[in-house]
Amino acid sequence: MFSHTMEYALRAMALLAYAQDAEQLTSTIELAEKAKVPNNYLAKVLQQLSSSKLITGRRGVGGGYRLARPAAEIKLLEIVRSVGTLERITTCPLGLANHGSTLCPLHRTVDLAAKAAMDILDDATLADLISGGVKPLCDEAMTLTVSARGSR
Repeated sequence: MFSHTMEYALRAMALLAYAQDAEQLTSTIELAEKAKVPNNYLAKVLQQLSSSKLITGRRGVGGGYRLARPAAEIKLLEIVRSVGTLERITTCPLGLANHGSTLCPLHRTVDLAAKAAMDILDDATLADLISGGVKPLCDEAMTLTVSARGSR
């Protein structure tokens, strides 16, 4: 249901949310290292997040990324949809005429799973991921060292 791209976007955004208080930008290289995502792949994901106005960035020496809005205003569903699709099933994916407007038991169950996932992601914000002082991705090593010398 969730692609690697969606997972990578959520990891990067969680790390940026944790570093949100910092005035500095966080480099792509550091985000890739901390999120355990290939640098080139993450750069493309960050471009999509930037195009969706979820993050802002700057190139060059001292460049990097930060959240475009407070973590409490960014829903996880918004992040997932900025890099991929997560949709409900409204008609038979196989195009079977005998299904009409009614989904078969298999597709009805898959649709309910998609609905539940979407509801959960729409109810949660980035701020929820970092509440209570728990670091994103459950690892002390994941804490970002925000630097003015990062590069994008």
